Amino acid sequence: MTQQLQLAELVAACRWLGAKGWAPATGGNMSVRQDTQWCWLSESGKDKGSLTESDFLQVSIADNTAPSGRTPSAETGLHTLIYRLFPEAQAVLHVHTVNATVLSRLVKGNRLTLQGYEMQKSLRGQSSHLDALQIPVFDNDQDISVLAQRIHSGTSKEDLQWGFLLRGHGLTCWGRNVEEARRHLEGLEFLFECEILRRRLEVL
Repeated sequence: MTQQLQLAELVAACRWLGAKGWAPATGGNMSVRQDTQWCWLSESGKDKGSLTESDFLQVSIADNTAPSGRTPSAETGLHTLIYRLFPEAQAVLHVHTVNATVLSRLVKGNRLTLQGYEMQKSLRGQSSHLDALQIPVFDNDQDISVLAQRIHSGTSKEDLQWGFLLRGHGLTCWGRNVEEARRHLEGLEFLFECEILRRRLEVL
């Protein structure tokens, strides 16, 4: 797939999630891999629902620098971490959905366990509702380089195979292409909403 087509698919995904309200107030950031050295990441301060291809900056996967001199999104280091850890990763989506933000604060400890939901099968490699899915949860940090290092050192690649939650912040997920990243996002968002509703009903 050409870089132009990848960016076109990412722009379409950004408009889709923007319409859903999953990246409010210019929050969130999205990227696609160019090759082993570079990715294209959304520019800081842009409304994600109205992005165009010109709103994505080439960023070094090794050191997060942008040759253009423009400012990539604040969570650049989370995207490049995924690209370094997973050579197969081709797209990363970081969103600030209400469900991800709230549920991440309700979780006790550093894992969200999801089990019994048919939609678990929306995640790559999952074939049964009986499996217990573990989604890592990390405490938020305004220093993204510190946060990325903590994520890298505090968990295994297997734990990060779909993405992770940042407490009170949101969800970062990835895929082997834009379509898969989008499916993981939509599937996890559905599961998060179900889990919040289940917990709410349990206390009634």
